[in-house]
Amino acid sequence: MTTATLAEALPLPCGAVLPNRIAKAAMSEQLGDRSNRPTQQLDRLYERWGRDGAGLVITGNVMIDRRHVGEPRNVVVEDARDLPALRRWADAGRAGGSALWVQVNHPGRQALRIAGAHPVGPSAVAPKLPGAVTPRALTPHEIEQIVARFATTAAVVRDAGFDGVQLHGAHGYLISQFLSPRANVREDEWGGDAERRRRFALEVVGAVRAAVGDDFAVGIKLNSADFQRGGFSEDESVEVVAALAEAGVDLVEISGGTYESPAMMGGSDGDSAPQRASTAAREAYFLDYAERVRERVPGLPLMVTGGFRSLEGMAAAIGSGACDVVGIGRPLALHPDAVGELLAGTRARVDAGKRGLGVRRLDSAIDLFWHTRQLQRIGRGREPWAGEHALQTFAAFLLTNGWGAARRRRGG
Repeated sequence: MTTATLAEALPLPCGAVLPNRIAKAAMSEQLGDRSNRPTQQLDRLYERWGRDGAGLVITGNVMIDRRHVGEPRNVVVEDARDLPALRRWADAGRAGGSALWVQVNHPGRQALRIAGAHPVGPSAVAPKLPGAVTPRALTPHEIEQIVARFATTAAVVRDAGFDGVQLHGAHGYLISQFLSPRANVREDEWGGDAERRRRFALEVVGAVRAAVGDDFAVGIKLNSADFQRGGFSEDESVEVVAALAEAGVDLVEISGGTYESPAMMGGSDGDSAPQRASTAAREAYFLDYAERVRERVPGLPLMVTGGFRSLEGMAAAIGSGACDVVGIGRPLALHPDAVGELLAGTRARVDAGKRGLGVRRLDSAIDLFWHTRQLQRIGRGREPWAGEHALQTFAAFLLTNGWGAARRRRGG
């Protein structure tokens, strides 16, 4: 049994070292400009998080194709055109000593509707979401082009000075869609059975690794399961993790669910994942699954995000060996200095709170947008404001995004 502590450094297979075991998990900031380019608001936000002392800070969604974005004002990195702004962002986030990774993503069928573009996916199967449209099934050539785009984006952010990338393979985005037997009903080399469904994820990892080299960190966020009948199962997920480890990933972050079955939203910050009693007692939603992965792939570094609130619970998860890194998301939108206080022992817990109007169909979206607005306040150089009422949030939500986009809003 490990005796690791939260303050202990974590060496990764690529040779990089995380200064400690607490990570700021990805949250969608929506702080790009109208052309989806990085802004100084992102610099301010990540400088604030970076100086707080987290061992790892992961950005929100950075898209690989400006024709396909998941949320308004996602940053898009297709090539080196925005390298100066990306370098400024990397410098700001790394100044305090944190490792700074970019979450790289393609939304697939969960894309916003953009003039002249149409959502795409592994198959022409629409998600069961309000306002969703049936995506166009990608051709094999287009799939290969998307794999190359992931590699190009990773190489650009490496050149900009970031410390690593995290591929978003969870929450119903494109990599997750290929893994799902509900979203991927192909019968060619990209689908048809579990081995072929995982090919896209493995091809992306391989292309990214070839583009960035052996000494640059490459992680992935992966669902433990989709929590949908006939969807991506826990058994299949374990085998995917084993294949990813062989492909050379440095860290797997465990999550779960899709927007159709949002296990990543509830608890004190929105998750509704089914929990065993032991998992609930230990706070984190996916620790039981992490222990199963640990048995199957003993040497692979694991990160668990979702439900961690107390210093005691975080320390126990690391000390037991169930995971190597604990991820904290929405609580750091309200308490951006909490990681340093946790590591110093001056804070016993950190909570996100939950905002809503008591309307089940609205409240998860309101709560998520409330926290997004806190990120945007920090980006403008202001402090988070816990006093914003859910009605104010809902009004701003409708004004800036509309209900259809609201249900698809997520960072990490």
